Amino acid sequence: MSDMSDQRPSQPKSVDQIEADIAAARERLAGTVDELHTRTAPQEIARRQVQSAREKFTEATRTPTGELRTERVAALAAAAVALIGLGAIRRRRG
Repeated sequence: MSDMSDQRPSQPKSVDQIEADIAAARERLAGTVDELHTRTAPQEIARRQVQSAREKFTEATRTPTGELRTERVAALAAAAVALIGLGAIRRRRG
């Protein structure tokens, strides 16, 4: 970090220049706060998670050319049927 005492402006800033600098900094800060608020909103987080899950599902079930990967779809369907079956068995016992 540089020491501020070493940096002397060639001419002191006018009050108008200082006020303009403060206003610009305030605008940048407001924009940053708004962006952080948007990124951390629960709906935005949920939307990004859903989008990510859809992309992963598409990558898992489709080839790069867009064709369906039937072997993977069959494996997912078999896993779903197995989970449903296990749930039904547990209900009967419980």
